[in-house]
Amino acid sequence: MLTIALPKGRLADQTLDLMEKAGYDVSAARDKSRKLILEDKDAGLRFILSKPSDVPTYVEYGAADIGVVGKDTLLEEGRQLYEVLDLGLGKCRMCVAGPAELKDKLDEIPNKRVGTKYPNITRNYFEGVRNESVEIIKLNGSVELAPLTGLAEVIVDIVESGRTLYENGLDVLETVADISARLVVNRVSMKMKEEEIKPMIARLKVALAEEHSGEIH
Repeated sequence: MLTIALPKGRLADQTLDLMEKAGYDVSAARDKSRKLILEDKDAGLRFILSKPSDVPTYVEYGAADIGVVGKDTLLEEGRQLYEVLDLGLGKCRMCVAGPAELKDKLDEIPNKRVGTKYPNITRNYFEGVRNESVEIIKLNGSVELAPLTGLAEVIVDIVESGRTLYENGLDVLETVADISARLVVNRVSMKMKEEEIKPMIARLKVALAEEHSGEIH
């Protein structure tokens, strides 16, 4: 029995669609009840439906063998997991954003303050990539407010369409990382359940390749 942790919502549905294309019976996980654990003994699959940010915790500690989690969460939390496959779902970018007039002028701002929900990603980018020390202000809500109120000069946040930024007079200044959903595996499970997990990874790769070839044509 493989236990798979899925993030509640659209990403779970997209993952199940992909698993179906790979030939897996995931009907148990389509159950519209309020159950948080859905199991199909015949298919040999158990699904845990959790808050997206909790998925890597279940996988790291072995409550789940496999999970689907955004690359942003993996970068921020640095969990001890095997990241085995980019599912290409929920594509977006982690960006440095701020007033449009700061485009190509980030280096001109000394002692920058950066508002973000992702302090570790932000620190790693500015210190590791830009070789720059910044003051990081941790926020939980609409980070776009930070430069508008003078709390911070720039922000680091996930950008999908960019519409929210543009409507608030902000723009993407730099791209920190490309973000999408990743398949992760518990390190012990990869060894103990190799005969189940590796074929699943291979079948999902084939399903993804077929999807991409369909897009091209």
